[in-house]
Amino acid sequence: MSGRGATMRIDVRYFASLAERTGMATESVEIATGDDVAALWHRLVTRHPELDRLPFRPLVACDMDYAEWDRRLDGVREVAFLPPVSGG
Repeated sequence: MSGRGATMRIDVRYFASLAERTGMATESVEIATGDDVAALWHRLVTRHPELDRLPFRPLVACDMDYAEWDRRLDGVREVAFLPPVSGG
Protein backbone atom coordinates (compact mmCIF):
# COMPACT_ATOMS: atom_id res chain seq x y z
CA MET A 1 0.00 0.00 0.00
CA SER A 2 2.16 2.85 -1.17
CA GLY A 3 1.27 6.45 -0.49
CA ARG A 4 -0.60 5.63 2.68
CA GLY A 5 1.11 8.48 4.49
CA ALA A 6 2.37 9.00 7.99
CA THR A 7 1.45 6.80 10.90
CA MET A 8 1.06 7.33 14.61
CA ARG A 9 0.74 5.13 17.68
CA ILE A 10 -2.36 5.16 19.80
CA ASP A 11 -3.15 3.42 23.08
CA VAL A 12 -6.32 1.35 23.10
CA ARG A 13 -8.13 0.39 26.31
CA TYR A 14 -10.74 -2.34 26.55
CA PHE A 15 -13.27 -2.54 29.36
CA ALA A 16 -15.38 -5.36 30.78
CA SER A 17 -16.45 -7.96 28.19
CA LEU A 18 -14.20 -6.42 25.53
CA ALA A 19 -11.14 -7.01 27.70
CA GLU A 20 -12.33 -10.57 28.26
CA ARG A 21 -12.68 -11.18 24.52
CA THR A 22 -9.29 -9.73 23.61
CA GLY A 23 -7.50 -11.15 26.64
CA MET A 24 -6.01 -7.75 27.40
CA ALA A 25 -6.96 -4.43 28.95
CA THR A 26 -4.65 -2.27 26.84
CA GLU A 27 -2.55 -2.39 23.71
CA SER A 28 -0.67 0.03 21.50
CA VAL A 29 -1.68 0.18 17.83
CA GLU A 30 -0.14 1.92 14.83
CA ILE A 31 -2.68 3.72 12.65
CA ALA A 32 -2.52 6.02 9.65
CA THR A 33 -2.71 9.74 10.25
CA GLY A 34 -6.27 10.78 9.44
CA ASP A 35 -7.88 7.50 10.49
CA ASP A 36 -11.12 7.65 12.42
CA VAL A 37 -12.50 5.43 15.18
CA ALA A 38 -14.20 3.14 12.64
CA ALA A 39 -10.87 2.53 10.84
CA LEU A 40 -9.19 1.79 14.17
CA TRP A 41 -11.97 -0.66 15.07
CA HIS A 42 -11.54 -2.43 11.72
CA ARG A 43 -7.83 -2.87 12.48
CA LEU A 44 -8.66 -4.20 15.96
CA VAL A 45 -11.19 -6.70 14.59
CA THR A 46 -8.46 -7.96 12.26
CA ARG A 47 -6.23 -8.55 15.30
CA HIS A 48 -9.04 -9.87 17.51
CA PRO A 49 -11.74 -11.50 15.32
CA GLU A 50 -13.87 -12.23 18.39
CA LEU A 51 -14.67 -8.49 18.55
CA ASP A 52 -16.62 -8.87 15.32
CA ARG A 53 -19.06 -11.18 17.12
CA LEU A 54 -20.13 -8.71 19.80
CA PRO A 55 -23.90 -8.48 20.32
CA PHE A 56 -23.55 -4.69 20.66
CA ARG A 57 -21.65 -1.74 19.25
CA PRO A 58 -19.19 -0.47 21.85
CA LEU A 59 -19.22 3.04 23.19
CA VAL A 60 -16.06 5.00 22.38
CA ALA A 61 -14.08 7.54 24.36
CA CYS A 62 -11.15 9.51 22.91
CA ASP A 63 -8.85 10.91 25.57
CA MET A 64 -11.58 10.30 28.17
CA ASP A 65 -14.36 12.10 26.26
CA TYR A 66 -17.17 10.16 24.61
CA ALA A 67 -16.87 10.25 20.82
CA GLU A 68 -18.64 9.13 17.67
CA TRP A 69 -17.33 6.45 15.31
CA ASP A 70 -16.47 9.02 12.62
CA ARG A 71 -14.20 10.97 15.03
CA ARG A 72 -10.77 11.48 13.45
CA LEU A 73 -7.91 10.36 15.66
CA ASP A 74 -5.32 13.01 14.79
CA GLY A 75 -3.89 14.23 18.09
CA VAL A 76 -5.70 11.58 20.15
CA ARG A 77 -3.47 9.61 22.50
CA GLU A 78 -5.94 7.05 23.87
CA VAL A 79 -9.14 5.42 22.64
CA ALA A 80 -11.28 3.36 25.00
CA PHE A 81 -13.97 0.90 23.98
CA LEU A 82 -16.72 0.17 26.50
CA PRO A 83 -19.83 -1.98 26.48
CA PRO A 84 -23.08 -0.01 26.44
CA VAL A 85 -24.37 1.09 29.81
CA SER A 86 -27.59 -0.64 30.77
CA GLY A 87 -30.19 1.03 32.91
CA GLY A 88 -32.46 -0.52 35.39
